Amino acid sequence: MNILLLGSGGRECALAWKISQSPLCKKLYIAPGNGGTSAYGTNVAINPLYFSELKTFIKENKIKMLVVGNEDPLVAGITDYFHDRVPSLLVVGPSREGALLEGSKDFAKEFMMEFGIPTARYRSFTIDTLEDGYRFLETLKPPYVLKADGLAAGKGVLILDTLAEAKHELKEMLSGMFGTSSSTVVIEEFLKGIECSVFVLTDSNGGYRILPVAKDYKRIGEGDTGLNTGGMGAVSPVPFADKAFMDKVEQRIIKPTIDGLQTRGIDYRGFIFFGLINVDGEPMVIEYNVRMGDPETEVVMPRIKSDMVELMKAAAEGDLGDLPLEIDPRTAVTVMMVSGGYPGVYAKGLEITGVEDIAASGELPDTIPFHAGTKRDEKGRLVTSGGRVIALTSYGENISEALTASYNATAYVDYEGAYFRQDIGLDLCDQYAD
Repeated sequence: MNILLLGSGGRECALAWKISQSPLCKKLYIAPGNGGTSAYGTNVAINPLYFSELKTFIKENKIKMLVVGNEDPLVAGITDYFHDRVPSLLVVGPSREGALLEGSKDFAKEFMMEFGIPTARYRSFTIDTLEDGYRFLETLKPPYVLKADGLAAGKGVLILDTLAEAKHELKEMLSGMFGTSSSTVVIEEFLKGIECSVFVLTDSNGGYRILPVAKDYKRIGEGDTGLNTGGMGAVSPVPFADKAFMDKVEQRIIKPTIDGLQTRGIDYRGFIFFGLINVDGEPMVIEYNVRMGDPETEVVMPRIKSDMVELMKAAAEGDLGDLPLEIDPRTAVTVMMVSGGYPGVYAKGLEITGVEDIAASGELPDTIPFHAGTKRDEKGRLVTSGGRVIALTSYGENISEALTASYNATAYVDYEGAYFRQDIGLDLCDQYAD
C-alpha cells in the first residue's frame, strides 16, 4: 500500500525507517520530511496542517494509510476530517476528542480523575479565578507546577521553587504568556520520583499492544541541569520498569485508560504516550500524549522486530486481534546532537558533514543516524534547520555498550557549534550491572 507519514522531526525519521522495511509498504511519502527521511521515502512539501492539500495529494497518489507523527494535526481534527471526506483512508491517530488527552491538560486530568487513574492532585484556573489560584498554591508545598492547558510547543510547563515566583508566573501565564494555550492553567502537586515513557498502540475496540518502555533526558546540561529542551537523548529498556512495575502500569493506568475511552465512546486508533513517574515504586501519570514521543521513538522503533505497518494497519482497522509484538532484547540508546545556543537562539543553515560516513566506515554497524532538524539547501548540501539536529541511536548488550557506540558516532558528524550531553543513561547504568 502507499503510505503518507506527517512530520519532519527525529520521530518521523525513525518511523519512516521502520515503515520502509515493511513488505506491506509499496511507496512511502513524508510531508514535509527532513534531510534524512528521503532515504526511506519521498519528501512532499505540504504542511501537515493544510488538510485540503493533503486530501488532494492522498487522492492523486492513491494513499491507503495516513500516519500522523506530531500532535498539532490530531488536535486540529485531521482524523475526523478524513473520516468524513475519504472514509476508505486508514488513519493512525485519534479523533479530535481523543486528541484532547494531549490538547487540553484540564481534559486529561478530569479524565484521569473520572476513571481512577493515579495522578497528581490539581485544579484549573482562568484569569477570572486568579485569586482562587493564589489560594490553591498556598495549600501546596514547593516546588510548584504550572501547566498551560493547551499545546505550547513543549514550553508550557513551569516548575517554580518559591510561592512568590509561582504566583507571579501564574498571572503571567493567564495574561497570555503562551497565547490562548495558557488562557486556562492547571496547577499540580509536585511529584518526586524518576520518569519514564510508556507507549501503547490501540485499536479503539479494547485491543492494545504495549511498546518498549523508554526514558528521555529533557534538560540541556549534564546532570539534568539548565533549560528544558525537546529531549537530549533516550534509553530503552528502563531498569526500574520491571515486570512488577509494568504490571501495576497496565492494571492501574493502561487498562483504565483504554476502558475509559470506550466508556466515553471516543474513537481512538493509534498511539498513546503515557508520561509516567515512579514514586517509591508506584506509577503515576504526569501527562498523556496522543502520538509517539521524540526522542523516545528513536530508541523504541529500533527495538520492535515485528512489522510495524501490519500492526498500525490492524489498529486503524479497529482489530489488533492476536497480532504478535516481538521485541529486540538489546538495549538502544540515542544521543541527540543539537545546535549551539539551543534551546535559546541558534543559527540555521550550517553545513553538516560526515553523517553518511558512519555507515560507510563499517566501524559502527549497530548505529543508526536519525535526522531531526536537517534539510537539503538549494545546492543539495545537508544543513541544519532546527535546534535538535541528529539523533545517533545504537544497539548494545547494555547501556554502556550502546552509549559508547553512539558517542563514537558523534566523532563523524561535524557542523559548527555542535553540542551533545555526555551523560545520557549514566544514571541507569548501575541498575544494569550484574
